[in-house]
Amino acid sequence: MKAAILIGSDSDWPIMKPAVETLKQFGVEAEVTVASAHRTPAKVEQLVKTAPERGVRLFIAAAGGAAHLAGVVASHTTLPVIGVPINASPLNGMDALFATVQMPSGIPVGTMAINGSKNAALFAVQILALSDETLSAKLKEHRVNLAKEVEQKSARVQAQL
Repeated sequence: MKAAILIGSDSDWPIMKPAVETLKQFGVEAEVTVASAHRTPAKVEQLVKTAPERGVRLFIAAAGGAAHLAGVVASHTTLPVIGVPINASPLNGMDALFATVQMPSGIPVGTMAINGSKNAALFAVQILALSDETLSAKLKEHRVNLAKEVEQKSARVQAQL
């Protein structure tokens, strides 16, 4: 299984790197490409239209500012698209959030929080786990481990009282 991650600029990479690391933890391959909805629209279209041939099952698209990348990706495919608005402007990512979340009826983009790359990857894993029992089991184990971490943190706080 493979996810395609498109980032609007190389400056988005530090924010999106945790998404790739998270996907790898679950055994999901990720291809990462810098492609701009406005500066390289033909490249974006080509990447999206040839994705199934490369084994891509879904997209994560991250961009700041006008942040039309996820919407452009979604306009060229029926595969799931997860948008990650990036804080890259004086508006602290709110412009990117609104651009990503306000899609027209019929062309959905699942939108994460500003800079929410790790949750984007986890949501991608949830989607892929619908047809993969091994991945589903890994997700369940991940949730158990999250609960254990919270209990450990609680114990540390309690020990300080």
